[in-house]
Amino acid sequence: METPQEKYKAIIDDINEMHRVDQEMRSMYMKDGVEIDDNVDLENTKRAKEIVEEIGYPTISKVGKEASYNFWILVQHADHDKEFQKYCLGLMREIFKEDIEQSNIAYLEDRVRLGEGRPLLYGTQYRIDKDTDEMIILPIEDEENVDKRRAEVGLPPLKEYVEMSNRKRREIKRGE
Repeated sequence: METPQEKYKAIIDDINEMHRVDQEMRSMYMKDGVEIDDNVDLENTKRAKEIVEEIGYPTISKVGKEASYNFWILVQHADHDKEFQKYCLGLMREIFKEDIEQSNIAYLEDRVRLGEGRPLLYGTQYRIDKDTDEMIILPIEDEENVDKRRAEVGLPPLKEYVEMSNRKRREIKRGE
């Protein structure tokens, strides 16, 4: 009997390749300041929509942990199609906890809220201060309870997240 990963091998390969291209482009942006290529996001979103139409949201049980994560990254970067992001967020919320990374839901929730001009719930979205090159978390709803919400979905406390992210950004810029 065919496993889901065998059944969806071509889709898994597509997801992983789209993710590779996405990350390569964003890496050049982080290291060298090369502009984000909107065409990459547009093409990836077009194919991502086809995948959702064909198999539903690519859960861990359907495509494996890596491809499910990679698909989520593509949805995160579909800022030009906020309705698709909201649709995927709704699908993700309906999936059994074991079949989707709960932290991914938190990140997408914040991304959708950001697109709607609403405060974040989990503090996952930020801007970079041009003077200090450090990340500044965007406004958070009920900020005093953000670490509690973050813990519920497996995210570290906000202060640790900011420190880790700033350290990682510096390493990328130095080419480490």
